[in-house]
Amino acid sequence: MDGDRTSTLPGAHGVRSYVAGFVARLTERHRLPLDYTAASLRLVDLVVDGLRRDQPERTRIEPVLWGLGAYTGEVMVRRVGGRWIDFDAGQRALFGQPVGIRMPDGRYWNPVGKVINRFEDGSEESVQRFYLTLHGRVGRRALL
Repeated sequence: MDGDRTSTLPGAHGVRSYVAGFVARLTERHRLPLDYTAASLRLVDLVVDGLRRDQPERTRIEPVLWGLGAYTGEVMVRRVGGRWIDFDAGQRALFGQPVGIRMPDGRYWNPVGKVINRFEDGSEESVQRFYLTLHGRVGRRALL
């Protein structure tokens, strides 16, 4: 992503309200049940697959992909205990995004990048499977 486009995306402090607005617009227009559950991430996979079918240039639909990625991250925040962070320069270079998720176990995740990968590479890059790799990590950490 170029500097101009990423500079217009919200930082970590603004992602939650950005996602709320994105979900409101998407559910109003398309009646998608985006309810911040793990099951709703299957819908993210399906929406991205639908976008791929039309074979648009990624730059044309990047705001939608970013919104779906931010929604995926917000599910991680609400369900698995992650928190939004602003990536530092090294992380931005690695992940190609301005924000991401830091999990309670200290690992960093890039849900926006995962959605973009789904668009570019197809079903082998499942957003729902991405989320399911996190399952149970909060509970194990709490036991340490």
